[in-house]
Amino acid sequence: MQIQHKLGFWSVFALVTGSQIGTGIFVSLVSLAPFGIFSLAGWAVAGLGAISLSLVFAQLCAWMPKTGGPHVYVHQAFGPAAAFFTGWTYWVISWVSTTTVIVAAVSYLTPFFGNHTTTNLILGILLLVAVTALNFRGVSTAGHAEFALTMLKIIPLVFVPLLGLFYFKLENFTLDDTHASLTTGQLLSQAALIAFYGFIGLESGTTPAASVENPSTTIPRAVVFGTLCVAALYILNSVGIMGVMPSAELMRSQAPYADALRSLIGGNWHLILSLIASIICIGTLNAWMLTSGQIALGLAQDGFLPAFFGRTNKYGAPYISLAISCVGIIPLLIMTANNTLAAQIDSIVNISSTTFLFVYTACCLAFFKLLAQKHIPTSFSTLAYGSVALSFCAWVIYATPIAILAVASLFTLSGIPLFMRAYRTF
Repeated sequence: MQIQHKLGFWSVFALVTGSQIGTGIFVSLVSLAPFGIFSLAGWAVAGLGAISLSLVFAQLCAWMPKTGGPHVYVHQAFGPAAAFFTGWTYWVISWVSTTTVIVAAVSYLTPFFGNHTTTNLILGILLLVAVTALNFRGVSTAGHAEFALTMLKIIPLVFVPLLGLFYFKLENFTLDDTHASLTTGQLLSQAALIAFYGFIGLESGTTPAASVENPSTTIPRAVVFGTLCVAALYILNSVGIMGVMPSAELMRSQAPYADALRSLIGGNWHLILSLIASIICIGTLNAWMLTSGQIALGLAQDGFLPAFFGRTNKYGAPYISLAISCVGIIPLLIMTANNTLAAQIDSIVNISSTTFLFVYTACCLAFFKLLAQKHIPTSFSTLAYGSVALSFCAWVIYATPIAILAVASLFTLSGIPLFMRAYRTF
């Protein structure tokens, strides 16, 4: 058995930021383009909700630094049934987010390989298999790889938007005709839901708790600091990129950062940026595969999934869980194959964000339940960020169309057969 080195602060920080930064900002820029100036308001609201949620998860992990993440907290507060459906939903919906990551990574390679559905699909599957194989080497290897990939984010996510600020034009924030009939409340809630997709994964640092040095302090610091950095970068990028590209052009973009750089300085620099952006998305893919394996591992260790999901190889990697996640993602890649990035993304972003909000809402409720159970002296700040987090989740879910809520609920309901089979063991 190989000795596993545990993850330190910067590796967990890279996991937290890597799960969010990458596909989130690339996808959201395209999807938010039709909202004009409301896109900035959406980022502000989503950022406030995300930071509040990060504080909730930081406190929950400080109380219970255990592998698996969300289902651990819900189990302690509400029992095994609620924990099973929370963990199941979290695991299955992570496949959907991973699909979006792969689509974005491949889209940035189109300048090199062309934009062909079959080619894109093959590249996507190859990326998925390669990153899964990397995670077979264990949390330590995947975590260190994530830190290295995170460093590459500095070039496109800082340099390009800062350059764009010198060419900023407010008139580029134009409300699309298809959204002109919506009320201010509807525009804000829809923009916030799309923007919040960029923060999905803020809790990912809690999932490998057993593989982290001093998890009760390291993970909370990484989750909060990482989410604050992500929020600041998103605001900078939204202003910098959307301010230099007309909304109609941005909506059609396959690779917004490369297109923005090409319009700013010309030449072939956009090709280099396309490659870097694709690598960044691969970093996000790595973070999500690591998280997916740890979710299933934690569920198996707590008896919510069959024991074989918890089997690990000589590197400590839950290889069966990782392999099942990989196989489960491939049909999603096939179903979302399309020549247009926006068409691929729009069909899954809202559903994915909404389903994650179900999980986050359950964790917020667990937060308040555990506060009462533990009889902990509660400060005003604790009540404030917990209330903001829960209110944000409730508001966005309330404002989400019934059709999206219904589809999102299917991810949770899909666990019923397994739950009924395992119920007698709870």
